[in-house]
Amino acid sequence: MRVLLASYAEKTHFIGMVSLAWALRAAGHEVRVASQPELTGFLARAGLSAVAVGRDHLLKKHFEVVTQWGEGEAPGLFDVGEAWDDDLSWDELRWGARDTAAWWWRMVNDPMLDDLVSFCRAWKPDLVVWEATTFAGAIAAQACGAPHVRFLWSLDLFAAMRVQYLERMGEQPEADRDDPVRAWLENRAARYGVEFSEDLVRGQATLDYLPDSLTLSAPTGARRLPLRYVPYNGRAVVPDWLRTPPERPRIALSVGSSTTEWFGGHTFSLGEVLRGLGELDAEIVATLPPEEEAGLGPLPDNVRLVGYAPLHVLAPTCAAMITHSGPGTLCSGLSHGVPQLLVPGPRLDAPLLSRLVERQGAGLVVLPEDAGAVSLRDTARRLVEDPRHAAAAGRLREEMAAMPSPAETARVLADLVREGSLGPT
Repeated sequence: MRVLLASYAEKTHFIGMVSLAWALRAAGHEVRVASQPELTGFLARAGLSAVAVGRDHLLKKHFEVVTQWGEGEAPGLFDVGEAWDDDLSWDELRWGARDTAAWWWRMVNDPMLDDLVSFCRAWKPDLVVWEATTFAGAIAAQACGAPHVRFLWSLDLFAAMRVQYLERMGEQPEADRDDPVRAWLENRAARYGVEFSEDLVRGQATLDYLPDSLTLSAPTGARRLPLRYVPYNGRAVVPDWLRTPPERPRIALSVGSSTTEWFGGHTFSLGEVLRGLGELDAEIVATLPPEEEAGLGPLPDNVRLVGYAPLHVLAPTCAAMITHSGPGTLCSGLSHGVPQLLVPGPRLDAPLLSRLVERQGAGLVVLPEDAGAVSLRDTARRLVEDPRHAAAAGRLREEMAAMPSPAETARVLADLVREGSLGPT
């Protein structure tokens, strides 16, 4: 079977797909990964056969410009805050859909669409697996007659909001039933003889690595295929200091690359926070890029700065982690039963995902505006000293471990394709 994985050039969105790509390849399937040129080096380093399609998107440059203008808010359609909001007004939903389609989805998909369709028609995949906002993958699949599934990198806010949007739209007068997501996809799909259907938005099935305890209760209209999360953090050599167990409880601080790359930095002083954490009877390990280490000032002896450490090796040695609630970082810790202190960014999935973890007892949330040396130090102490958090994280680890492995999922996908069970929904 020929399987194409498609993702626009955003490493944090694709990284969770790596283990499935490996499993498909190990099962004997022919696997290609199509993305814009910027991501192909990362794909090749992961041992995958990369296909560069189209040109690199300009989303990050656009974000930098609107931030300078003071208009750098994320699209409102998916900003539900700390709890699911099932009562958004029609005006809020319509504004969010317009903004999201125009300034996110169109910007990352249009530059790769023509070339991706051309590649699919030439290579003729039997299955296309597309990252949840790479709608070009769905169009290309249908343009060459292949079944296709979405791959989520976090909560399925996209499909849940789509359900809500269509319900609200149906309540409006005919003249006001504006659907910018459909208008954009319908226009692009028509170029290749593809008719619009909701499959272009939600896929013919959806791969989801979040356990049931951390998923939305809202309906999504999607056929869900659970998949165990297997951490992959890039190529790495295990450093000597990670080869022996720590003498004191180890607390890792990993606040993600996207905070700096997309939002210009953190809402708190890293130097002050690290000095505060250094007051704990613990070993503090901070995974920071070299440029962030400059200007931190003197740090306590029990604080270790590492430019990079593979989280799948670091996490099992930790008593707790302090993270930004990025799904990859979060799941890398939870897959090893590590409780987390979560300082979520204000946008998209992070606040809601953080609260879901806290509700399970596996983490504690400190909002960015409240994050400082004292609050993070005291919360980290509670997280380590109260055994209930480790026990709750252990339960989530067991729940995740019981989900189908990438190898099992590869077999499921092959069976669905062979049986013709994937198709218009």
